[in-house]
Amino acid sequence: MSESLSDEPVEVEIVDTELVYEGRVWDVRSDTFRYGEGEIVRQYVDHPGAAAVVAVDDEGRVLLIQQYRHPIRRRDWEIPAGLLDVEGEEPLETARRELAEEVDLEAERWESLVSIFTTPGGNDEVVHLFLARGLRSVGTPHDREDEEADIRQEWMPLGQAVEGVLAGRFRNGILAVGVLAASHRLHEAVAKG
Repeated sequence: MSESLSDEPVEVEIVDTELVYEGRVWDVRSDTFRYGEGEIVRQYVDHPGAAAVVAVDDEGRVLLIQQYRHPIRRRDWEIPAGLLDVEGEEPLETARRELAEEVDLEAERWESLVSIFTTPGGNDEVVHLFLARGLRSVGTPHDREDEEADIRQEWMPLGQAVEGVLAGRFRNGILAVGVLAASHRLHEAVAKG
């Protein structure tokens, strides 16, 4: 029975929608919709979505990056990721682009890990996570600006990254899901031989 549980899409009648705020990266919407016996009003961040990369080298280490995130006033540890903001670009291509732009790497092998809703009560963002293996330098480093200008990179054994998530040292949700999913996938592959 538990294997049959799955998130379910629901079609609701949108009575009214309003663009409350138009931002540089994402917008804020207010929707009035029919649900059950009445109408409900909800505001949410209208997000383009993103792709993220769990880059694991031949030694079983995952690449973590640290950069400043203003809403939480921290330099948090993350994995390379970026917005689905190029018209017609598939999530895998976004992941390839972001790996090159953020950490100057490309990968020989790519595997889809999981897609997640980051904060379904407040935004419609979906992040597609990929496992990248067979890593190599792209050669010429990319120019980085704003928060990306001082990105710090660290290679960490994947198991230690999982321990960091479970101990609460790494609180970024995309990093957490990414390293847990990659660890599971790689252990599963070893078990199957």
